[in-house]
Amino acid sequence: MASFCLRVPCTLRKFSISASSNGAALPSQNPGPVIVELPLTKIRRPLMRTRENDPQKVQELMESIQEIGLQVPIDVLEVDGVYYGFSGCHRYEAHQRLGLPTIRCKVRRGTKETLRHHLR
Repeated sequence: MASFCLRVPCTLRKFSISASSNGAALPSQNPGPVIVELPLTKIRRPLMRTRENDPQKVQELMESIQEIGLQVPIDVLEVDGVYYGFSGCHRYEAHQRLGLPTIRCKVRRGTKETLRHHLR
């Protein structure tokens, strides 16, 4: 019989994974980020108009997403049940252009003060 010892650093953060695809509110017992599929229509993009996305990058992402799916979720801030996306602009646009109804998101909860900080 083989035996081994697994050493894990004490600084690891705990992440939960959820299979929700309907945009329902996240469970309140978990304060850390969770991975969920959210409808594109549920994600507000308050900084969407600050710059133009690179069309070549969006096209490459579209091809990749069609072939192997989205590999890295976009980061989303949830404040009072409303979802705000501030990054992942190319991935978000690729999903829109492909006509996909949902996108995989790493969601973390925040306060209105956190939201104000992102909007500065």
